Parts: sequence; structure tokens; C-alpha cells
Amino acid sequence: MISIALAGKPNAGKSTFYEAATDAEVDVGNYPFTTIDPNRGVAHVRTECPCLARDERCGSDHCSDGKRYVPVELLDVAGLVPGAHEGRGLGNQFLDALTDADVILQVVDAAGETNAEGEPVEVGDYDPVEEVDFVESEMDQWLAGIVDRNWESVVRKGRSPDFDIDEALVDMLTGFGATEHDVTYVLRAMEYPADPGSWDDDDRAELARRVRERTKPIVVVANKADIAPEDNVERLRETDKPVVPTTADGELALQRAAAAGAIDYDTGDEAFEVRGDLSDSQAAGLERIGEVMTQYDGTGVQTALNTAVYDLLDRITVYPVESETHWTDGQGRMLPDAHLLARGSGPQDLAYAVHTDIGEGYLHAVDARSDRRIGEGHELAEGDVVKVVSTAN
Repeated sequence: MISIALAGKPNAGKSTFYEAATDAEVDVGNYPFTTIDPNRGVAHVRTECPCLARDERCGSDHCSDGKRYVPVELLDVAGLVPGAHEGRGLGNQFLDALTDADVILQVVDAAGETNAEGEPVEVGDYDPVEEVDFVESEMDQWLAGIVDRNWESVVRKGRSPDFDIDEALVDMLTGFGATEHDVTYVLRAMEYPADPGSWDDDDRAELARRVRERTKPIVVVANKADIAPEDNVERLRETDKPVVPTTADGELALQRAAAAGAIDYDTGDEAFEVRGDLSDSQAAGLERIGEVMTQYDGTGVQTALNTAVYDLLDRITVYPVESETHWTDGQGRMLPDAHLLARGSGPQDLAYAVHTDIGEGYLHAVDARSDRRIGEGHELAEGDVVKVVSTAN
């Protein structure tokens, strides 16, 4: 399962975002380090379900009238403060928790009501643009420190006649969550000395930065957009990072109103419809949320998750079935499963995603939309429905 980590300074709204994205109650408070132990839960990315091409909806627990929600892991860890890479605050604990994350959502207080340390100030008193590069910088310095501390072992290995620097660096960096492919990709793009004893601090820092960019891409969540000065949000969007204006509080309010039957709303919708009677205060609150949704095409919570998975990680959603005619599994359930695969994946990659034995016994696949057999070199696309034929079926 794809793993997304929430990062940012204390009181930026990470725990509120986590609660809105996972429907899990967590400790939310206006003080540093509300989150001590990481919260780990299941969120969902949203896409269009293939059942919309059929005469009836699939009925999956993860489909709401053609809106398909695909599970991903969401990790909420302790707030980050300046100097975290040196152990300040809960820095080491925070950064270690990010090791296995595939992508990071950096939650920024767009309202500017918390300072660099995460302490409360008046709305607009702190410039949120100042923290856009904050998490990136802390992670780069943290990883550079890991590289520095392990470099002497690489130098010792370099004295061996059969030494291969690429292999040595792969061994060191895979512990950070990088794959062999990731490290090889980074090294191909660098110019570096073959002798590890000739590397300097700048060489090692560049290696750390490139590996972090490759393995931990970042989406900036401009949270509290509902109370933020509009200029703050616009300046955040002008930075060189992907930025999603968000109101996690607004998303939570909509979910609770929908659960109470007051509105019609599915997470990720760009608008909601009032169904029941509202008090004046409820109506005013929902009106304000509606204005923000109109301005930013929704609350931003679902958009941030989708941006991380479908844009930065470049994943596609593919649906394995046993019946290419009915799009069902062996129990007659229509489109019960969805897999997030890397763009460029083929049918055998899907087979392995379903189960290792299915992949190893792969024979061929059928595109259920066209009812045609597809070859191993066929590239799957978003929304494909595929029957995999394997000796393990």
C-alpha cells in the first residue's frame, strides 16, 4: 500500500487533516507536539469508478455512485521545529518515521497564526511562505548527516580491489527507503569521484538532496485557507512547489453535517447540497465553507491526497477481475479490488500486485472493456479492467 506522511511544524493542522482524511479521532490541541507517537491510518484517493460505463453501479464499499475511493496509508507524526535534523524537539523521531513514506504532504499554516516554532500568534503575523522549504531543508540535512556518519565505512570498502562505489552507495541508502533503482537513477544524473576518499561535503550533500527529491517528493498543503489572508494563499501558490489550498476544519465539518443528514456530500466533492433545517450558526458556518470550496474547487483534503498519488507518484488505478464479461470476482462481486500501479506498468505487474503466485504463474491477460487479449508489453491505463490468467488462478 502506498504510504503518505504528514509533515510540518506544530499546530499547522496535521492532526486535523489526518482526522478528516481517515475518519479517525486523534488528539488535536493548540500546543506543541500534540502528536507524540505517530498515528497510522487508512485514507483514500478518489477516482472515477469503471462501473460508470455499466448499466448498474458496482456496489463496492469503496464506491459511492461511481466515485471510487482507493485506500492508501496515512501517517501523522510529531511536529517539526527548526533544527530537527540536529535532534531539536522530536526531530529524530519525526524524521525516522518518514523513512518508509513514498510521498509527503507538508501541512503549512496558510493563515500565518503560528510562528516558526509552531507557537500561536495573531492571524497574518507570520509569513507562511517562509516555511515552504522548511521540511525539505530539514530532511536534506538529516539525510546528509546519515551519509556523513556512514561515509567512513564506504571509504574502507573502497580499499578493496573489487570495490564498486555504486553498490556501496546502494547498500547505504536503501535503509532510507530508497530502492536500488532509485539510487542508480540518482547516480546516473550525478558527476562524482570514483574514489570515495575524494568526495567532499558538497558531494555528499548533493547525493543526499537528490535521493530525498527522488524518494520523498513533497506537496504543500496550504491549510486554514478558510481564515487565511487571500494574499498568503496566492503567494504560496506562486512558489515552485505543488500547493493545494485546504481547510481541514471545513472538511471535518462537512463530514459531520453529512453524517447527521444535514447535507449531501461525499469527500472530494466541489460543493454540497443542504437537505435539512439548519440553525443560523450552522447555516453561516456552512456558507463560509461553501465560499472557500467555490474559490478552491473543494476543501482541498481529497485534492492533496490525489495530487500526491496521481500527480507526484504518477500512479494509475487498475481493477483485476475474474470475469471479463461481468467484471466480477469469483464471488460475483463487481470490481471489488483496485490497485495503484506505477504508470507504464503492464498486465504482469498487475498480476504480481494481486499476489506473487499469480505473477509467477502469469500466462496472459484480457482487457475487459474491449474483451481482447493484451500482450506483456501492453501499458495499462487509468481505469483499466483486466482479467489475469495464471497457472495459480
